[in-house]
Amino acid sequence: MNRAFSRKKDKTWMHTPEALSKHYIPYNAKFLGSTEVEQPKGTEVVRDAVRKLKFARHIKKSEGQKIPKVELQISIYGVKILEPKTKEVQHNCQLHRISFCADDKTDKRIFTFICKDSESNKHLCYVFDSEKCAEEITLTIGQAFDLAYRKFLESGGKDVETRKQIAGLQKRIQDLETENMELKNKVQDLENQLRITQVSTSPAGSVTSKSPSTDIFDMIPFSPMSHQSSTPARNGTQPPPVPSRSTEIKRDLFGAEPFDPFNCGAGDFPPDIQSKLDEMQEGFKMGLTLEGTVFCLDPVDSKC
Repeated sequence: MNRAFSRKKDKTWMHTPEALSKHYIPYNAKFLGSTEVEQPKGTEVVRDAVRKLKFARHIKKSEGQKIPKVELQISIYGVKILEPKTKEVQHNCQLHRISFCADDKTDKRIFTFICKDSESNKHLCYVFDSEKCAEEITLTIGQAFDLAYRKFLESGGKDVETRKQIAGLQKRIQDLETENMELKNKVQDLENQLRITQVSTSPAGSVTSKSPSTDIFDMIPFSPMSHQSSTPARNGTQPPPVPSRSTEIKRDLFGAEPFDPFNCGAGDFPPDIQSKLDEMQEGFKMGLTLEGTVFCLDPVDSKC
């Protein structure tokens, strides 16, 4: 499937893009529940889930339990499921995680969608009973998905591959710095062992002239204090202090500061944002399928 969005019949969108981009479309429905499914798409997959949840709800109803009412808020940012009175968010389904949406074409009440859970990464099928507007809700979710996908592309979704390369470069620099620190620690350990060996092998009671300690390469270790004290004074005055590196601004031959992946602005590409972009690209690439089907297959299913 080359398109990010597909549907069985060419339907006309029901809302303006501004209504879904700047606001949200509310719907009232009864929430039959959610259940795990094995596949992200498929009519048979949702049909089995609907039958399972309707049967469980039928048993609860016979015990005197009512089907909970919920409010759906659909926008380009996802499908929110809220408690109608308190407005408490029970579920927040992001659009790029929704892969399949279907409604019952016979009684126009039952609709369902499959969404990948953000924590467990399992595919969950959500089932609702609406008042004769199942198809409208399904189309609204489809329109929101289409607008969200276009917005993702316009806002830089095409640059995901470049951001992957930058994230890889950041990881490589971190690995090199870690390796460099380990090598420094090893050199320090070797120097300490060499000093211990020299002290243990020197004759007892012998007096040796005190000379600066050297490393394993017979080099005097760098010391900022020794460097300043060895610098001769000019005309009885100390030379001006050497400016620290932190105050110097390195620039290339064009006068621009060199690129530093660790000093990118907050709007650039940190690894956590990169992983979310990868996830969104994968979800939109899978696409959303809308279907009209028949869920009420037996007398038990005829009523919720």
